[in-house]
Amino acid sequence: MLPYLLIVEAAERLKKRVRRTELIHSHYFSDRLGLPIYFKCENLQRTGSFKIRGALNFILAQPREALTHGVITASAGNHGQGVAFSASLLGIPATVFMPENTPLQKFHAVRDYGAQIVLTGRNFDQAFASALIRQQETGSLFIHPFDDPLVIAGQGTIGLELLADIPDLTTVFVPIGGGGLIAGVATALKESNSRIKIIGVETTAAPAMHFSLKKGSIMETPIVSSLADGIAVKRPGETTFRIVRELVDEVVLVEEEEIAQAIVLLLERSKLLAEGAGAASLAALLQEKTTIPNGKAICLLSGGNIDVKTIAMVVERGLVAGGRYLKLQVALQDIPGSLAKLAGEIATMKANIFHINHDRRCRAIPLGETAVIVELETRGFEHIKNILDHLERKGYEVTVLK
Repeated sequence: MLPYLLIVEAAERLKKRVRRTELIHSHYFSDRLGLPIYFKCENLQRTGSFKIRGALNFILAQPREALTHGVITASAGNHGQGVAFSASLLGIPATVFMPENTPLQKFHAVRDYGAQIVLTGRNFDQAFASALIRQQETGSLFIHPFDDPLVIAGQGTIGLELLADIPDLTTVFVPIGGGGLIAGVATALKESNSRIKIIGVETTAAPAMHFSLKKGSIMETPIVSSLADGIAVKRPGETTFRIVRELVDEVVLVEEEEIAQAIVLLLERSKLLAEGAGAASLAALLQEKTTIPNGKAICLLSGGNIDVKTIAMVVERGLVAGGRYLKLQVALQDIPGSLAKLAGEIATMKANIFHINHDRRCRAIPLGETAVIVELETRGFEHIKNILDHLERKGYEVTVLK
């Protein structure tokens, strides 16, 4: 187990060096879910995520001679930013190994903080293996992204802030990758009140901790591409697994579409931008993945480092998941007025057309007909059903496209 004193010492080291992030009460989500909901906004942290806490605590705790050859790490992005920024504060060199598919926003941020970047491997685990080899060659100090007591203690300072702000909290939802964040937060919270319910959240694309806990021992699971790249880890840490098994009440899984919907709702309803990993906690809450006791519940928004291209894709997926987007192919007679009539029927159902493609050359359509692809803004799944029923009653041949 992690000594609670390590977290207290970390809080003293990090004082005035990291942001004491806001705890925001959400009126919208509280009303929707019927209990007080708060967001712990690590997406507003320096470097855009909680990772700076663990990285900076680790470096500040080292004797100066241990930093002679600089530091090295592997990261999907956020830990790399934390290490790069922390190293720049102390004027020491940093090298960060990152997967080749690292989002550009995270790549540029690590580079801008002054670190040397090595892009290698298809995922975090392959980059991690390469970083260990380089560390042996250079003698640099390796900073583990999650499975180190000092790193875990740094992340645990979030728990101390939660208790200071809301002493009577009842439930906390925390994203899980390798487990450093939830291990630190759980240690801090359970030391004060063992009745606080701590729910870990993983994506179904990377469920290593979930299945390790079910098996009773650490296991490696294959991962696939995920919106939540920050928690896409094949294998949890040894130390973090033991802490999670002891202190975390439950680990649940969320789907990619559920994460996308949570990102969109956070933007619209709370004006908060979270990356996929950061929004996983809210996704679990919205989808009722577990029974929530009465009382104050906190979603830990672990990070906000998401690039513009991903935002565009996520917004579209989130709209689909929320029943607010509908894409149709409709077969029409190829005569004047057919398209105008279709648009009129759609208007009757109070749906807004924001894109339309009229293809008269489609080989799959018989002569004398034309294919129209229409993208609609809708008000939910009931509205979608009403639109489809109305068009079919009017005699249109309609195909829903994905």
